[in-house]
Amino acid sequence: MHFEKYDPDGFYDEMFEAPARPRRGARKLAERLESLPLEEIHARQRAAEQAFYGSGVTFTVYGDRSGTERIFPFDIIPRIVEAQEWRQIENGLRQRVRALNLFIDDVYHDQKILRDKVVPRELIRSARSFRTACIGANPPEGVWCHVTGTDLVRDGDGRYFVLEDNLRCPSGVSYVLENRRVLKQTFPVVFNTSRVRPVSDYSSHLWSTLQSLAPGRENPNVVVLTPGRFNSAYFEHAFLAREMGAELVEGSDLAVDGGVVVMRTTQGPERVDVVYRRIDDDFLDPLAFREDSMLGVPGIFEAFRNGRVALANAPGCGVADDKVIYAYVPKIIRYYLGEDAIIPNVPTLVCHDDTERRHVLDNLDTLVVKSANEAGGYGMLVGPHSTREEREEFGRAIEANPRNYVAQPTLALSRVPVIAGDGFEGRHVDLRPYVLYGKEIFVLPGGLTRVALRKGSLVVNSSQGGGSKDTWVLSDEPLDPSVQDQ
Repeated sequence: MHFEKYDPDGFYDEMFEAPARPRRGARKLAERLESLPLEEIHARQRAAEQAFYGSGVTFTVYGDRSGTERIFPFDIIPRIVEAQEWRQIENGLRQRVRALNLFIDDVYHDQKILRDKVVPRELIRSARSFRTACIGANPPEGVWCHVTGTDLVRDGDGRYFVLEDNLRCPSGVSYVLENRRVLKQTFPVVFNTSRVRPVSDYSSHLWSTLQSLAPGRENPNVVVLTPGRFNSAYFEHAFLAREMGAELVEGSDLAVDGGVVVMRTTQGPERVDVVYRRIDDDFLDPLAFREDSMLGVPGIFEAFRNGRVALANAPGCGVADDKVIYAYVPKIIRYYLGEDAIIPNVPTLVCHDDTERRHVLDNLDTLVVKSANEAGGYGMLVGPHSTREEREEFGRAIEANPRNYVAQPTLALSRVPVIAGDGFEGRHVDLRPYVLYGKEIFVLPGGLTRVALRKGSLVVNSSQGGGSKDTWVLSDEPLDPSVQDQ
C-alpha cells in the first residue's frame, strides 16, 4: 500500500480527504497507483522527464552560475479539480477579469474610481506600471488584458483565494500543454476514463482572441514578439508561435513605416496587424518608454495609439497587477459590477497605510511580506521561516518605501502527493489558470499547478526550486470525443 503511511498532516490535501481515503475524483488515480509497483512508478517518472528533455521544455534562471537553462521540474502525480469546484473558479475568474479591465480603462480615461476615492489616487500615480503615455488610449473593443494568469491558493479548510493577478506578460501556459501531452501517455487508462477536460485547444483560442483585435482586417497578420532566446520564457514564446502558426519575431525584425508596423521579410516589408508581445512595457518602444531599450520597436506605441496595430496585452495594463492595487480588487469588483468577489483575496495589509504598517512591522515573524512589483518569488519575506537579520532588513526597507510593500498572513497552503524516495510525501501547491479576453472570455479548464518540491517550502516558483504538475479538471458530463486531448 503506497499511501498507507501518507498523512495530510493537518493540511488540506487535494487528493485525500483523510489518510488512505482518496477524494471522489481521485479514486481511479489512487487505485491505479496502488496497483503499480513502486519501481514502475519511478520508471514512469523517469520516462516523463526524458520526454521533457526530448522536447526541450526549459526555462532560464537569471544569475545562476551553474548554467542558465533548466528542464522544468515535473511530478507525474496529477492534481485533480472536480467539476463543481471548477465552475466556481471559472465564474470567479470571469468576474475578476471583467472588473480589472473596466478598472484599467477607467484609470486611463475618466478616473471615476479615483474621484470616488475607492482607490487612493496617489497609489495609482506612484504605481511603477502606471503609464502616463497610455492616458486616453483606446485598445480594440476597450479590452486591455487579453491574456491573464491568476494565481490561486487553497487554505486549510479548502477555500480558494486569489493570491495575485498577472496581467502584463503572464507565462507558464506552454508547460500546461506539455504537462498534458506527457501525462496522458503516463496514465492513459485513468486519463481516458476520468472525463478530463481538454487543454489542447488553448492555442486555437489564443489565435482567435488575437485575430479578433484587428476588426475590419481580413486574415490579419499576427506575430509573437520575444526579447530573444536568453529570456526566461523563450521556450514558451517559440512554442506558442509554432502552435498558432504565427511568426516569432524580435524587435529588430519589425519597423514602423508610414504609421503602420511592418515585418521585414526576404520578399520585402509585410504589414503586421496584431503583436502578441512578450516584452515588458519598459522595453517595448524606446521612443515612448525606456530610451535605452534595444529590444523593442521605435514608434510601435504611437501606431498602437493611432489604432494602426493591436498590442496584446495592451501597454499600461500592469497597473492592475501591482500588489498594492491587488488589495483593492474586491472593492473594484463591487464598484464596477455591483457584486461581491466570488473568489476572495488573501487578507492583505497595505504598508502605505500608517496603522497597517505599524502592525506589519510588529509582526514580521508571522507574516509574508511582498514587494509590490517583484515576481518569481523574489522580493519576499516568509516571516515564520526568516532570520532576525532578514526581518530587520525588510523592516528598514518598509520604513524607507512603505508604498512598495504589502503583507499577508501565512496560509496553510493545500498539498498534493509527490514522489519522494521510497514513497509519497505532501508538498504545497498553488494554481495559475489562464484567461483569454477578446470578443468573449475563455478560461482554460485547468492551469499550471506549481508545486514546492522542497519539503516544508511555501515557495512554488520554478526559480526558487519549485516544479509543476498536470491539472485535471473533471467534467460531470460526457465529453465530445472530437475535442478531447489527442
